[in-house]
Amino acid sequence: MTEDRLWNANYLKACSANFMLYFSFMVVTPLLPLYLSEVFGATKDETGMVLSGYALTALLVRPFSGFLVDSFPRKVILLVCYGLFAILFGGYLVAGSLLAFCILRTLHGAPMGATTVANSTVAIDVLPSSRRAEGIGYYGVSNNLGTAIAPTVGMLIYQCTANYDIIFLVSLLTAGMGFAINSTLHLKPRPQASPLSGVKLSFDRFLLLKSWPEALCMVCYSFSYGVVSTYIAIYAKQELGITTGTGLFFTLLCVGLVSSRLVGARGLRQGRIAENAAHGVLISVIGYLVFAAQHNMWGFYGAAFIVGLGNGHMFPAFQTMFINMAPASQRGTANSTLLTAWDTGFGLGIILGGIAAEHFSYGAAFWLSWAVNAAGTILFFAYARSHFLSHRLS
Repeated sequence: MTEDRLWNANYLKACSANFMLYFSFMVVTPLLPLYLSEVFGATKDETGMVLSGYALTALLVRPFSGFLVDSFPRKVILLVCYGLFAILFGGYLVAGSLLAFCILRTLHGAPMGATTVANSTVAIDVLPSSRRAEGIGYYGVSNNLGTAIAPTVGMLIYQCTANYDIIFLVSLLTAGMGFAINSTLHLKPRPQASPLSGVKLSFDRFLLLKSWPEALCMVCYSFSYGVVSTYIAIYAKQELGITTGTGLFFTLLCVGLVSSRLVGARGLRQGRIAENAAHGVLISVIGYLVFAAQHNMWGFYGAAFIVGLGNGHMFPAFQTMFINMAPASQRGTANSTLLTAWDTGFGLGIILGGIAAEHFSYGAAFWLSWAVNAAGTILFFAYARSHFLSHRLS
């Protein structure tokens, strides 16, 4: 039974470091539109372009990250990437112009993209195979907690101090803690083939090509989240007059995410992967509809909880789908493909959401996010669900 223990020490460390990773990143992200507007006088178009830079570099590095963690010692790759990710937060403290900040934010996407691939792959490695699907679901709780708690903390710091440097320092220290935790990981040696050993490289070593329908669905879902999570603070302040409630939005999102993760873990353990994904995408599309249609306090906070419920069911199910379509030798590639799809949609959401907000309104941007999410939901039920069931490995 010891071999089947889910909450082993290495798994707990990987989850804790993952929480620190997402916390450090998300404590600043929702405040950056305000920061760029107040400090550098950036327009909405400029804000969208600056903030999408990190998604572009993360997107470019993701496929190579999967290849690296499958081909070299995973702990070494993880520590190098995590260390670079932490160090770059120091640059936020000294960036003196919009251009300098844009360059730093764009560069930051590379270690962010690589670290998330490496950390999630290590977490899957240390899970017993009999508890893997369940463990993926619980691992995602650390993402969700970091993603949801951090904006609340960031907003509180901003409201109390109006000092962005303090928020950047919190990110730097938190990321440093995550690096320190990962440095204590003890991983079993595994057989490795050198990428230079004469083995023929193929595109499938970088992206899991068979998972393209599921990846396209993920692009649609992350597009919606990119729009909402990036512009929520400035939208709430400028159009709803909410100056102290954005933290509550992310708190309710977190409650929905965590509660649905915990409920969904049982379904994943029992193999109901496609069913969990179906429930998640349906709940999510309703949440984004409420957010786009109801421009009031009830719609604002109610949508947060509903979207959290949906994403909490959907994301771990989709990650398990990707893992189940890949052999063990392509586990890193499967993770990087999922996250590449997420970055693609997230970046497009930031750019196109900013354009829609600049030329129309934030309401138009949120209706766009719902329409793209609905397209992904239709694709899932029309094709992606049956595609997964016919291509998963035993």
